[in-house]
Amino acid sequence: MLQHILSELTGTGAFRGQMFIDGRWTDGSARDVFEVENPANERIIGTIPQGTAEDAAEALAAARKAQPAWAALPPYERAKFLVALADAVRANDGVLARIVVAEQGKPLNQAMGEIGATETFLRYAAESARRIEGDIFPSDVPNEEVWIRRVPHGVVVGLTAWNFPAALAARKLGPALVAGNTFVLKAHEFTPFSGIALAALAQAVGFPPGVFNVVTGAGRTAGEALVTDPRSDLITMTGSTRAGKEIYRAGADQIKVLRLELGGKAPFIVMEDADIDAAADSAVAARFGNCGQICTCNERMYLHEKIAEEFLDKLVARTQRLRVGDPLSNADIGPKISAPERDKVDAIVRESIAAGAEIRLQGGALRDGHYAKGHWYAPTILKVRDNSVPAMRQEIFGPVIPAMTVGSFEEALALANDSEYGLSAYVYSQNFKRLMRSAEALAFGEIYVNRSSGELVQGFHTGWGQSGLGGEDGKYGLDGYFRKKTMYVNWS
Repeated sequence: MLQHILSELTGTGAFRGQMFIDGRWTDGSARDVFEVENPANERIIGTIPQGTAEDAAEALAAARKAQPAWAALPPYERAKFLVALADAVRANDGVLARIVVAEQGKPLNQAMGEIGATETFLRYAAESARRIEGDIFPSDVPNEEVWIRRVPHGVVVGLTAWNFPAALAARKLGPALVAGNTFVLKAHEFTPFSGIALAALAQAVGFPPGVFNVVTGAGRTAGEALVTDPRSDLITMTGSTRAGKEIYRAGADQIKVLRLELGGKAPFIVMEDADIDAAADSAVAARFGNCGQICTCNERMYLHEKIAEEFLDKLVARTQRLRVGDPLSNADIGPKISAPERDKVDAIVRESIAAGAEIRLQGGALRDGHYAKGHWYAPTILKVRDNSVPAMRQEIFGPVIPAMTVGSFEEALALANDSEYGLSAYVYSQNFKRLMRSAEALAFGEIYVNRSSGELVQGFHTGWGQSGLGGEDGKYGLDGYFRKKTMYVNWS
């Protein structure tokens, strides 16, 4: 089936996607379809049903029905299904990567990296099956113990963003299932086919009906229905801060358990004692991967005055070597996901220039010649005078780096914390005291010290402030897919 999906997405026709509910492929009750566009050439590559509240209810009912039997399996038995799915992902990695390229636009080598991460998330979750622990405490009462058990929530709804359509689905699916929950995925309407492909593989390896379901359509219809339905017990979402706030409000009446990974505005601090070449390489990698469409991207730079000009020269030189073009070629940067997203980036740059930003590398929107079709934006580097310009305040989510000069490490820390976001931060310095100071002072859930971006599966990816609630990965991420049950056991 995957090869069929790929041939349709990359051929001259359009793939007709369906929802996957209770082990069946269906159009559900949807009367309308959503057209999915290839962002590199603007061709309509497929359609998906515009899922309705009725479709959401059907998927949740299927998940609710399947959950008791799934939870009754020993964790190791549940893990076997995840291992089989991970094996299938590896066996089909080239096809899955090309599906990602077709719907999302990232260069093929980066899409292969995403599929590798998809496999890793599933395998790590499976490995966690024998690490599910409870606690036993002594009681204050004779002949009694206090047992704390970790038990599944029930039905988990996963709402994923368009920037990593395969990996984000697996990041949530794996721990949810190994914990004993069942899962309903609402893939982003821009990039639904990676989630559909993952469901096809789950079906092929024998997942029980209702354990993994996929609903397609818009967030304000199918997504909202999944959040507000009383049969959804935990909502895990990756997306914008705006969307996260809407989900927060929608789940309030029923006191829904929420895990929200939202926007970021990562500061990148380079001190005068840093390895300048290593920092420049890292700054490029941490900004321009996936066309800058990563929540942990290098979004703003604070450069010590003693090395600022040298660093900017190296940064510009490295960035100029990047190639913008066809994601299936050897390009480094593909298109933005959509025209409105490209135009949003362009507006931030224009507003920043109007506010006094100096252009150090002229990029901008590309609309002519080879770039007449698609949503292209060339790398842009700005030097700004203070922290107030739009490029230093708003999440850019595109291939633009704003940088400013600072006179001290303490000034850099203060400016880094001057943001409503608190997801990721970067620090380059060889001074151990500064590194320990950054660990204490930076108000971010994730800090990269003398390295580029890329969290590890055994870590904990979590945001502070407007960057979200909860987190993913590692033992702390897995713990969020359980709730606790306390038992006072008396044998008098």
